[in-house]
Amino acid sequence: MQGKHGHLSREQKQLALRLHSKGWRLIDIAREIGCTAPMVGKMAREGHHLNGRPFGWEPREGHLTVLDREQILVGLARGDTLTAIARELTRAVSTISREVKRGGGRNEYSAWRAHEDAREQARRPKAFKLDSGRLLETVTEQLEKLWSPQEIAARLRLEYPDDPEMHVSHETIYQSLFVQGRGQLSRELARCLRSGRTARKPRTATDRRGRLPGMVMISDRPAEVEDRAVAGHWEGDLILGENSRSAVGTLVERSTRLTLLLHLPDGKSAEQVEAAMREAIVALPSSLARTITWDQGAEMARHVEFTTATGIPIYFCDPHSPWQRGSNENTNGLLRQYLPKSTDLSVFNREELTAIQDSLNGRPRKTLGYLTPSEKFAELVALTG
Repeated sequence: MQGKHGHLSREQKQLALRLHSKGWRLIDIAREIGCTAPMVGKMAREGHHLNGRPFGWEPREGHLTVLDREQILVGLARGDTLTAIARELTRAVSTISREVKRGGGRNEYSAWRAHEDAREQARRPKAFKLDSGRLLETVTEQLEKLWSPQEIAARLRLEYPDDPEMHVSHETIYQSLFVQGRGQLSRELARCLRSGRTARKPRTATDRRGRLPGMVMISDRPAEVEDRAVAGHWEGDLILGENSRSAVGTLVERSTRLTLLLHLPDGKSAEQVEAAMREAIVALPSSLARTITWDQGAEMARHVEFTTATGIPIYFCDPHSPWQRGSNENTNGLLRQYLPKSTDLSVFNREELTAIQDSLNGRPRKTLGYLTPSEKFAELVALTG
């Protein structure tokens, strides 16, 4: 604030005259705009309010203006509540509360000083949130787990609801990865991001062989499977390695997205797939193993034997309809970050697949409110225990 009449900005003089017209004392106006009471009196008598240099700054759209701050100042002087001031300005009460707090509180608030402070804050270079510290370490660790920026941002708010320093938007994470000179995230971590993928192509061998004996189609699946309200309904598939010579089986629970990986080190024949499925599914509580939905692949040729042994029916999707196993398709896309198509999947041992499975089940999902599949599945097990 300037201490000389001639150096007051045009906006300061206009503020002084408006406050004078509201009946404010000269000494209070002088304290507000940073000059002397006689100077305010002279401005009021002579009407000098256009012969000052413009302040030269306007806040961005949606931010508080000097007129807004004047209304806050006048409201505080009248003894209005923050809620009443917010209502008058059609602003959120939290906006007014933060503004008054930044300005020194109800008794110290100055509209012009707050406006000057806002200009300085807008001009000051902002420290990039991912430059260093605990937030950077946490985001780096979660990217290394192959979590997406959106999953990381949402999960941080769940885990640190009362710690704004641990909150960051997914756009900021992307900027730190890709925008030159921003943040300290290693460019190598960009490779951890999930790339876009096209829809999987149906396996032509399935079409050539036609229907498997004894198939029950998805149209006959119980209605309770559709709305995901009841747990224990699974979707299955194989993800194939280089040149389709190796495979890993996947089972995804529809309501929790929990994933089980089937170890197939010796091949993907119907016998090997059926044995791996049976081993994985019998370890579950019976109430959490109700049905399985699968494609019409040759690996399901022993589906009748599986159902006879476990009591779990298998329902088959229509040809060329991957959306009928949407949860599984989505999960398989995530798994490609761990098991690329160009990889010989037979080299992964059981312990390595278990580690990948645990990583995937410990990854927050948007559809679960950014809880993890393991957390949701644990809730169900507790309820059924």
